[in-house]
This record gives sequence, C-alpha cells and structure tokens, in this order.
Amino acid sequence: MEITLNWYLALGVVLFTLGVLGVLFRRNAIVILMSVELMLNAVNLTLVALSQAMGDVSGQVLVFFVISVAAAEAAVGLAIVIALFRKKVTVDVGAFNLFKY
Repeated sequence: MEITLNWYLALGVVLFTLGVLGVLFRRNAIVILMSVELMLNAVNLTLVALSQAMGDVSGQVLVFFVISVAAAEAAVGLAIVIALFRKKVTVDVGAFNLFKY
C-alpha cells in the first residue's frame, strides 16, 4: 500500500495547525517555542513530500536550511527564556513586560 501525496499534505496541515494553536493559546514560553518548532517541521514535511512528488531535489535542499535556522532559533530562544526565568522566576509569557523598567 502506497501513501499518496495527499496524506503527507494533510499531516503537514494538521501539524502546522497544532503549532499555531499552541502559539496562540499557550502561556508557557517553552511550549510556545516547541509549537514554533512543530510548525517548522510541518513545513519541512510538506517540502519533502512535494519535492519527492515533483521529482526535484530543491525542496529537500531547502529543508536543510530550514533545519539549520530552526536549530539556531531554538538555541537563541532557549537562551532568552533562561535569561528571563532567572530575572522573573517564571516562564509564563503573561508575566513578562519587557517595556517596563
């Protein structure tokens, strides 16, 4: 049994939607970062599926760049969360008011 392109695209849409919902409705900074990573992985899945379906490797090459950007985003984002946690002792984004002295 072969899995068609539509299943991969549907899975990508579901993963991306879960990521968007996590960013919009969760208050924990670490969960928000994980939701952004989920959205990037959904895009990667879609790029690889479409690249395979079209017979072109350019989508798969683009996935390597997206993965490297995601790794850098995770490292910088986690460093910012740790710095804010040391200052406020919470990771709740509602407690952060960075524009106030």
